[in-house]
Amino acid sequence: MTLGRDISDYPEGIVLAVDKPYRWSSADVVRKIKIASCRHFGKKNLKVGHAGTLDPLATGILLVCIGAATRRAEDLQRSEKQYIAGVCFGATTPSCDLEKDIDRIIPADGVSEESLRAVLPSFCGTLEQVAPLFSAKSVDGVRAYETARKLLREAREKGESFDASGILSSSTVHVSSIELLEFNPSFQAPEPIPAGTGRSRINVADARGIPLKGAVLRIDCSKGTYIRSLARDIGEALGSGAFLYSLRRTRNGGIPIEDAVSLEEALEMLQ
Repeated sequence: MTLGRDISDYPEGIVLAVDKPYRWSSADVVRKIKIASCRHFGKKNLKVGHAGTLDPLATGILLVCIGAATRRAEDLQRSEKQYIAGVCFGATTPSCDLEKDIDRIIPADGVSEESLRAVLPSFCGTLEQVAPLFSAKSVDGVRAYETARKLLREAREKGESFDASGILSSSTVHVSSIELLEFNPSFQAPEPIPAGTGRSRINVADARGIPLKGAVLRIDCSKGTYIRSLARDIGEALGSGAFLYSLRRTRNGGIPIEDAVSLEEALEMLQ
């Protein structure tokens, strides 16, 4: 399907449900679609934005709003989200995913399918959650990830462990449900995609060779819920450490992943 050339034919604007590629930032996707949209509709500066950021190492539904639809972005963000999260137990990273290298290995002896099923209900309902320091949260007007990079660099120079405690305050979020889909007591972390594939400036750490346990969770939650923080907190509740090895958003704005289009298909609509 190709969109018409006259933006006035879309008085409510256009919302594209794009399946965000791995190692692309949300801003990368918006920038690419904005360039194509301006060219397609013959506008020098057409408003294009998104309704809810996805981390670079996450895939799945990113709602890209074009034209008048940008006014609906905030309403779309308020909708419940669904994710499929791959969680590793037995180690931590400063970013709570594989964008940063493993900084601690913590025995996962207390992590089993039974103990995980027992602890998951305590993470349903209304929660107070602290976002990962490597996030877009604002700390005194500065993005948290900028502060995090500085602190991590200083810790490495001093040969100290990275400590982000007390920098971010908690936020109230709501988790409707968490379902354990798979559990693997002997998990092998995936091989990193080589540099030069996708967006090579986005790092993917190599966690192979580390004794880990893995689980796949399906999570339904509110706007503002950090699945990386949820993984971290579940690991701590089980007396270990945890981080995400994969994340896919499968529903947003009431739209399921089955109705999403690839970035290539979205750009074809704007040729």
